[in-house]
Amino acid sequence: MKIEELRELSVDELTAKLAECTRDKFNHRFRSATEDIQNKTAVRLLRRDIARIHTILRERELAEGAES
Repeated sequence: MKIEELRELSVDELTAKLAECTRDKFNHRFRSATEDIQNKTAVRLLRRDIARIHTILRERELAEGAES
């Protein structure tokens, strides 16, 4: 997912997306350990999406703190 698309989401939507990506990452890692998977880069892409979401959530948290 692109960073611009993620920035348009609300905090609640980002939190839900984070939970979804984390669950997908676990499932991909579990499947890669038990069977041969087609897309070997999926875990890397999910890990990057998780990092992007964490970054946006932190930016918004810091922005709220600066306003106070």
